[in-house]
Amino acid sequence: MTAFHAARWNEPLIQELSEAGARGIIPPATDPAIMQAAGDVLSRLPKALRRAAPPALPEVTQHRVVRHFTRLAQMCMGFDVTTDMMGTCTMKYSPKVHDHVARDHRLADVHPLQDPETIQGVLEILYRFNRMMCAIAGMDEFTFQPGSGAQGIYTNACIIRAYHAARGDQARRNEIITTAFSHPADAATPAVAGFKVITLMPGAMGYADVGALQAALSERTAGMMLTNPEDTGQYNPHIREFVDLVHGAGGLCAYDQANGNPLLGIARAGDAGFDLCQFNLHKTFSAPHGAVGQGCAAVGVREPLRRFLPKPVVTFDGERYGLDVDRPDAIDKIRAFLGNVQTVLKAYAWVMSLGADGLRAVAETAVLNNNYMLNRIRAIPGVAIPWPANTYPKLEQVRYSWEPLFQETGVASAEIEDRLVDFGVQHYMTSHVPMLVPQPFTLEPGESLTIAEMDAMVAALRAIAEEARTTPERVRSAPHNASIGRIDGEIPHDPATWAFTYRAYLRKRSAWSGPRSPRATRKHGGY
Repeated sequence: MTAFHAARWNEPLIQELSEAGARGIIPPATDPAIMQAAGDVLSRLPKALRRAAPPALPEVTQHRVVRHFTRLAQMCMGFDVTTDMMGTCTMKYSPKVHDHVARDHRLADVHPLQDPETIQGVLEILYRFNRMMCAIAGMDEFTFQPGSGAQGIYTNACIIRAYHAARGDQARRNEIITTAFSHPADAATPAVAGFKVITLMPGAMGYADVGALQAALSERTAGMMLTNPEDTGQYNPHIREFVDLVHGAGGLCAYDQANGNPLLGIARAGDAGFDLCQFNLHKTFSAPHGAVGQGCAAVGVREPLRRFLPKPVVTFDGERYGLDVDRPDAIDKIRAFLGNVQTVLKAYAWVMSLGADGLRAVAETAVLNNNYMLNRIRAIPGVAIPWPANTYPKLEQVRYSWEPLFQETGVASAEIEDRLVDFGVQHYMTSHVPMLVPQPFTLEPGESLTIAEMDAMVAALRAIAEEARTTPERVRSAPHNASIGRIDGEIPHDPATWAFTYRAYLRKRSAWSGPRSPRATRKHGGY
């Protein structure tokens, strides 16, 4: 463990730095001839969609912009600053050269409505990566249109719905089966798509039993959507039997491979009999993850479902690349145009730099790192691993429990999470809902971390557990060395304190009066 203290700046909002007339850059004047040829472009917009006045954008000099965002970056803990093993996120090092490539003007300046003849290079990358993903997953076609993992899972649900509708069986086939420790989107998105969701609870080994699946199957079963390994790191070894049972009942099987990091080059969804699947490129394939940024899900299908993929689909006739938009059976678009192409390019570069052997090494190293940490954390007094399967190896993550420590000291997992920041370590994830593991914490070391980095995390957890016994208030009042201190945990959940726009922030701040205490903030609207 090393001494750590975050930078702490009393940095205002960018709007509060605005000074009338200040400029960071002066754009060139528009050619009058172009303006005259364009005519009154605003007249083509409905009046209800036009601004009454220009937006009040901040006017800031370039050096103040640089200082502002540098200071904000210094107060943040990201993978460039410290280790991150937040569970179910597959945080890994994303090579900087990939960002450089994605910013190349030959991609950054492309307009989504350009003629396909003018973007042959972009389409070639999309087509080639499509073929790579088919080889990795055992599928026949992919789309990269979804902009997040949840959108990818939703795409699977919509394809399942379209498949049964095409067979005239949509009204009867209205149930989707998932498991409690699959990603919550495997239940949420089929519900949004109109399905009734049946959730299988974990059995004696920590994953759903075959018998529980058999009891849930019926003539109403549209399909099964689940994550394997689940968010506990536990792999269900009966997955092929699950797939065969669902197929026997007339349903389709969708494999959510958001936890696919330990499977690369080892196991394929198609080989397990799945009809469709999805990966998160912003997790498994090294495109940067976080801040609700440019996510991208890769959704793959077997041949019978190819016709339902959202349009357009990239084609290749042996000479030229094109876009297939004549797809009468396609589901509605999931995202505009071709999706987040820059994210696809980063994932493509990552796969190209590793090759097939490198992808398998990623999976093997991730599993090795996870089980190294599992055996070290298991020895920390106060840690438990639920279910009898706690003696089994896990894949790329583990959902641990601080329940023994909590019963002994009263210090909760969320408080230990905040204290970790004082050791210069990114916070961990507690749990998705439903929170079946008491006082949970989930770690996923991935393949990017060294033994020294993992040892530092284990040492920090051990030290905090000891603090919980000797100086519990030190843990409860953390973080102490972060850029900001502890905030009232109820405030983010109180609609009276939300401010999604700067104007809403100003409005709530003007209504606020009295001391800046959490209670006063909630009472007066706050900001």
